[in-house]
Amino acid sequence: MTNEIPEAQPAEPLTEKLALAWTHTARFLTTASQLIHLPTTELPEIAFVGRSNAGKSTAINTLAQQKRLAFASKTPGRTQHINLFELGPKDAADALFADLPGYGYAAVNKSAKLRWQKVMADYLAVRRSLSGVVLMVDSRLGLTDLDKQLLEFVAARVATGEIKLLVLLTKSDKLNRKEADAALRATSEFLGGMTTENSDVSVTLFSALKKSGVGDVALALREWVVAHQVPDAVPDSVLAAQPPAPAED
Repeated sequence: MTNEIPEAQPAEPLTEKLALAWTHTARFLTTASQLIHLPTTELPEIAFVGRSNAGKSTAINTLAQQKRLAFASKTPGRTQHINLFELGPKDAADALFADLPGYGYAAVNKSAKLRWQKVMADYLAVRRSLSGVVLMVDSRLGLTDLDKQLLEFVAARVATGEIKLLVLLTKSDKLNRKEADAALRATSEFLGGMTTENSDVSVTLFSALKKSGVGDVALALREWVVAHQVPDAVPDSVLAAQPPAPAED
């Protein structure tokens, strides 16, 4: 009598439903005002960035199907911490979301603004576990100078494919079809300048109000995590020459 080895079962195909079930597991892990206070991790980390009032917190909450996962301050620009959220099974998390402070709000004290700008620049330049960046842009405004400066921080890592990039044109329900097409075209043209054969760069319309684009984004982020392998690199504490902080409004 021979013992037959059962055939391996094919992995369940990734669908929007499964991706949304995964994003729904997001839960608060920790908060830090400085890079050195973030935990060292081998989990792939996806950072959410954007100007104040671009709808960043709302987008995160919509993706997670939770009302108050990411806290939206009543005074834009006041939140000056990096907040980490775990995803996946509670006893075996498989990814982290990082909610970075909103930028570009004029009423924020200058010294505080410069401090968090350096923290953000350092984070984007050297955070070893960072595997993807989701940049939230108000679709009615398009990429601003500050958005473009932030993209410069990650351009080198995006070009090599080390970091994936997704630009969400938020509040797209405020645009008609012609305006939406124009916003997509203008953003795509700019991103074309930082795209290489190794990079993974994309842009999509997103509306938390209408829930449009939510499933597509969840699927894209889940695919990033499935495909991710943390590269060997220097610790985050070993900071190379720092990029300049973005200019103020």
